Amino acid sequence: MANRAFRFTKGLVGGGATLLAAVIGMAGLTGCGAPQYTYVSDSAAKAYFKVPYGWHEISQSALAQALDTSGTGVWVSAFGAGPAESSGDVFSFDVDQPFVLAEIGTLNSTASDALSYNGLEDVFLPVTSQARSADSGKLPVTNFQLLHQGTLTPGSHGVHGVRVTYDYTYEDGTADTFDQVALTNADQTQVYLLVVHCTTSCYSHNQKAIDDILSSFTVGSP
Repeated sequence: MANRAFRFTKGLVGGGATLLAAVIGMAGLTGCGAPQYTYVSDSAAKAYFKVPYGWHEISQSALAQALDTSGTGVWVSAFGAGPAESSGDVFSFDVDQPFVLAEIGTLNSTASDALSYNGLEDVFLPVTSQARSADSGKLPVTNFQLLHQGTLTPGSHGVHGVRVTYDYTYEDGTADTFDQVALTNADQTQVYLLVVHCTTSCYSHNQKAIDDILSSFTVGSP
C-alpha cells in the first residue's frame, strides 16, 4: 500500500521542529516481578503511551524511512506484539499480532487553520465519507466499516480530538481493524496520533490490550 500515514507530514509540518523521544522500560511493577509495561515518551511534546513489556520496538531509522518522515520534524515510534514485525507492517494487512504506531508533528499555519475533527479522523486512512470519496480507487482497500466514533477532551490543557475504530479489507481479501486516537493541542499547532491495527480476528482477541494502549495516550502532562 502507498504511504498514507500522517497526512500532515508533507507540506503541512512547520519547519525547525525538534522532537525528542525516550523509551523507558519501567513502571507497572508488581512486587519484585518483571515490569508490566514499557512507557514511550516524546518529552518535547509532553506526550506518552504504554505498551506491554516485551513488545518488539521497531527501528527508528527504518520506520522514518518507511514513512518518509526523515527531516520533517515528525517524531515516530512503533512496536509490535510479535518478534518479527518490521517497519513495513505499518501498512501490512496480514499482521496477526497488534502493531502500534505513534506520530507527533507540528503544523504550519495553513494546516492549523484548516484542522477539524474530520481532519483528525482522516489523518491516517480515509474515514469520513468525504475522504473516502476523494480517495476512491486510489487505495487497494474496500469494505470500510465504522465500528466506533467519538470525540475526546482529555485533561485540562485544551487537548481535544477523536477516537475512531474501523475495518478495511485489502485487495487480497484480508480484513484489518484499525483503532486510532488523534489529538491536537488547544491552539491546533500540533497533531498527536496513536494507532493500533492487526487482522480483525487478532483485534478481537487482543481488544483489551489494545484499549489499554490507546487509553494510556496522554498529552500535556508534566
